[in-house]
Amino acid sequence: MSRLNFKLEAEAQGSKARAATFTTLHGEVQTPIFMPVGTQATVKSQTVESLKTVGSNVLLANTYHLLLRPGPEVFKKFGGIHQFMNWDRPVLTDSGGFQIFSLPHSRRMNEEGALFQSYVDGKMILLSPELSIQTQRAINSDIMMVLDQCIPSTAPYTQAVDAMELTHRWAKRSLIAREDSPQSMFAIVQGACYRDLRKQSADALTNIFVNGNSFDGFAVGGLAVGESKQEREDFTELTTSFLPKNLPRYLMGVGTPIDILEAVHRGIDMFDCIIPSQLAQRGIAFTSQGKFQLRRSVYKFSEVALDPDCDCLTCTQYSRAYLHHLNKTDEVLGWHLLSLHNLTFYHRMMKEIRASILAGKFLEYYRSKRELLILSDEENPSPPENKPKASRFDRYRILGDYEIHSMENGEFSIKRISTGEILSSKPAPQDLAAQLNDGDVVINDHEMGAAHYAMAMIHEYSKIPLKNTLSIISAEKNLDALKLALKHPTHFPHLQHGAPHEILKNGEWISPDGKINWRLTNE
Repeated sequence: MSRLNFKLEAEAQGSKARAATFTTLHGEVQTPIFMPVGTQATVKSQTVESLKTVGSNVLLANTYHLLLRPGPEVFKKFGGIHQFMNWDRPVLTDSGGFQIFSLPHSRRMNEEGALFQSYVDGKMILLSPELSIQTQRAINSDIMMVLDQCIPSTAPYTQAVDAMELTHRWAKRSLIAREDSPQSMFAIVQGACYRDLRKQSADALTNIFVNGNSFDGFAVGGLAVGESKQEREDFTELTTSFLPKNLPRYLMGVGTPIDILEAVHRGIDMFDCIIPSQLAQRGIAFTSQGKFQLRRSVYKFSEVALDPDCDCLTCTQYSRAYLHHLNKTDEVLGWHLLSLHNLTFYHRMMKEIRASILAGKFLEYYRSKRELLILSDEENPSPPENKPKASRFDRYRILGDYEIHSMENGEFSIKRISTGEILSSKPAPQDLAAQLNDGDVVINDHEMGAAHYAMAMIHEYSKIPLKNTLSIISAEKNLDALKLALKHPTHFPHLQHGAPHEILKNGEWISPDGKINWRLTNE
C-alpha cells in the first residue's frame, strides 16, 4: 500500500494529462508539479525564502553529492536535510544513478554497485543500492529513488537489456534496504528506446513486493540522454501507458517549458530540471512572449519590464536594461533575479496546467500554449528603442504609426495613429466548407493589419479535416501592426499560434498537414 495516499482528481479528455494530490511526511503535493533542483541542499542562487516566494513546494537533492559532502553523519546530527537547510516542505532525493552514468571514465560497474573515486578526498567508494538508501535515510527525504543503471537511450539492445535487468535487481535491493522507514520510494523504469523493454521494465517493477510492500511511485528514466525530442515524447507516452493509474509518475531531468507541457499531455505528474537556474546564469529568461537572451545588445536601453505579464520581484522592480547590464558584467544578482523569474514562470505554468485539467480545458490550454513556448526573442520583434521623449508606457504600446487600443468591452485592438482607424478585430470566417469539398480555394486578404482575418480563417479550418487546400494571400507593406500585436499575445489571443511568427520570419506558413497555406505579399 502506498505511503503517499495518492488521489487522482481529474483526467483530461483527449489527453493523458491528469491532476492529483498526494501527502508526504512534510506536506501535501498537488500535481502536475515542477521540483527545482537543489543538488547540494541548495537551489543555486536562491534562498529558502525566495523559493517559497516563487511557489516552490518540493525540492530535489542528490544523494551522490551529499554522500561525499557533507556526508551522512552531518544529516544524522541535524535529523535530516529539512533542519539542515531550514526547509519545511517535501524533498525528493535522486539516488546517484545519473551521476554514475555521467562519470564513465571515473567508475567501474559490477553487480554490487558503482565503484568510483571521490572528487572531495580521492577515496574509492562503492555506491551500492544499500549505501544509496542508507544515505537517503540519513538525509531523511520524503521520497527516495532506487539506485538504477542509466545508459544512453540509443544504446544497443543487448546493453539495454543488461542495464534494465540490473536496475530491477537493484530496485529490489533498494526496497529491502528501506526496512521500516516511513519514507516513500520510487522505482525507475528503464529500457532505452525499445518498446518491448519499456513494457518488461514496467511490468517487473510493478510486481516487486518485499514483506507486502511495493513502490510508492514510478519514474521514467533513461530519457533526455541522447534520443530525439519525438522519441522522448513517444517513449514517455508509451511508458506511462504501462504504469498504474493510482500512483504518481515522474519524468526525471526534463526539462524546458514545452517539454513539460508535452509530457503532462502524455501522463506525467512530476518533473525536475536544472534549466531554470542554469539558463538564468547564462542570461536567458522564459517569458509570456517567448525565451529572451538578456545579454543581447537590443536590451541595453530597454526600460520595460522583463515580462509585463509577470508579477515576480524581478519583473516589477527591474528593467530589461538593468538585467542586461547585470548579465553582461556577470554579476551574481543577475543570476539570482533571472532564476527567480524563471522559477516563477515554471510554477505559474504548472498551476495553469493543473487548473485547466480540473476545469476540463486542458486541450484548449495545450493548443494555445505550445506555439508560444517555443518562441525566442530572435523571432519576436526587438524591444523598443530608448526614446527620451516617449514615456516608458508609450514606448511599449506604440510601434510606428500604430498603438494598442483598449475598447469599452475590455478587449484590445490596433489603432492607426495618423487616421484614428481601428483595425478589424473580430472578422467572421467565411463558410468555405462546401467550396473546399469541390476544389482548392484561394482567399485574398487585403490589408493584413494585425492578421485578424487570416488567423480567424486558420483557426476555423484547422478544426476540420480538409479534402482540398485553402490558400490565404495577405497583402501588406507595413508589418508594424502585426509586430506590435505580437508583443502583446495575451491581448491578442488570435496570435497565440506559430503561423504569425513564420509569416514575419519567412513570409509563408503551411499547416502540418499541408492543407492550409498562408502567404504574405507586399504588392
